[in-house]
Amino acid sequence: MARSPARLRAEDRTRLSSDGARPRGAAPQRPSSLRLWLRRQRPMLRPMLFGLAGLGVLGAGAVVVSALDPAGRFSFLAENVAEIAGEAGLTVSEIVVRGQQNTPRELIRAAIGVRLGDPLLAFSPTQAKARLESIAWIESAEVQRHLSGNILVTITERKPFAIWQHQGEFAVVDRDGRVVSADTLDAFGPLPLLVGEGAHRQGAALYDALKQEPDVQRRVQALVFVGERRWNLRLHNGTDVLLPEGHEDVAVKRLAELQRSSALMDRPLAAIDLRLPDRLVVRQQPAPEPVDPRANAQRRSGRG
Repeated sequence: MARSPARLRAEDRTRLSSDGARPRGAAPQRPSSLRLWLRRQRPMLRPMLFGLAGLGVLGAGAVVVSALDPAGRFSFLAENVAEIAGEAGLTVSEIVVRGQQNTPRELIRAAIGVRLGDPLLAFSPTQAKARLESIAWIESAEVQRHLSGNILVTITERKPFAIWQHQGEFAVVDRDGRVVSADTLDAFGPLPLLVGEGAHRQGAALYDALKQEPDVQRRVQALVFVGERRWNLRLHNGTDVLLPEGHEDVAVKRLAELQRSSALMDRPLAAIDLRLPDRLVVRQQPAPEPVDPRANAQRRSGRG
């Protein structure tokens, strides 16, 4: 039998209620404590979120201006952005330098060019890197700027290799011949002495050959570059060892064999010439001049 529309609506309402709908008059659910706290803090959270978003936009804007304008035509815009960010609290809070051993700290501070409290976005890591790598001691530098306010600088220093004597002046050089210091020559321990024009650029290969022959190396006082072509070894006893051009390693091995067989470097010689592969030439030290007894007698009588 067909049901009336009124009966259909009543049955439908009953079915919906039995299927899980909330019965009329049931108590409403209470919101969680976290939701209540967020509602109370909403007036404070909104400005805070806007402020953080604004700082992010300022930081991104300064980075974009620096990247797209390497010539600095819009540097005033980046400066204004950095100033606004600084007033908003985005400043340098910490500067960390790693890898410093021999480079003077005052040179590093001057090259970084920023102090605590300065606007963070006004600091250019690229420019600081270029200034740091212009310092003689520094081979390479890495500079990082973090929005937390930290600046991290990591430097790789050149290693002192030898002391170079040139025109009466002394300087510490690295293996490539770059002068790294002209002061505190004794601060780096015993270093080989290179003498002559161009010796600072060519001395590493000969030094490596000497390291293979310790008996020869410990008797050498200086490595002397002659005419920017070949080398002499000046021994501690004053003997000069003349090495052939372009064959220094072979000559050093030959000298070590002569030292083991006949203690050649311990003899009172003026020079040991190894420039000829099939011949050894030695030159004796000049004998002292004989003393004339009559001259001594005259000098004694004159004093008397």
